[in-house]
Amino acid sequence: MKVLVIHGPNLNLLGAREKKIYGKITLAAINTELAALAQKHKAAIEFYQSNIEGEIVNEIQKARKKFDYIILNPGAYTHYSIAIRDAISGVRARVIEVHLSNIHAREKFRQTCVIAPVCLGQIAGFGKDSYRLALEHILSL
Repeated sequence: MKVLVIHGPNLNLLGAREKKIYGKITLAAINTELAALAQKHKAAIEFYQSNIEGEIVNEIQKARKKFDYIILNPGAYTHYSIAIRDAISGVRARVIEVHLSNIHAREKFRQTCVIAPVCLGQIAGFGKDSYRLALEHILSL
């Protein structure tokens, strides 16, 4: 099994930005934990981060023939990126959307999700464990 984790905009600043919302953990630490879990289950995992919508679309398109699943934290793009939504739909990617914070309990504009309807599911509000829960689900399939 091969899994791609795509981290969207501003996630490269984890550990330094809005710690009350996102915690103190860094993106590197999240990736390290996920890699250890994948290795334990003999699954291949790769990581990608971009602040640029088009680059995320490109990665989703490239992933369709290389990966079985994608764990995607689209960050703010979840609220309005029809381009990312269409990429997921267009390549029939098996995607689990994750968010560190509970976007449904935050500002009104964060409660709109255009990407979730084309994903297998969405996990939000469990901090770094949102990623782990997504990977554990994939590994259980």
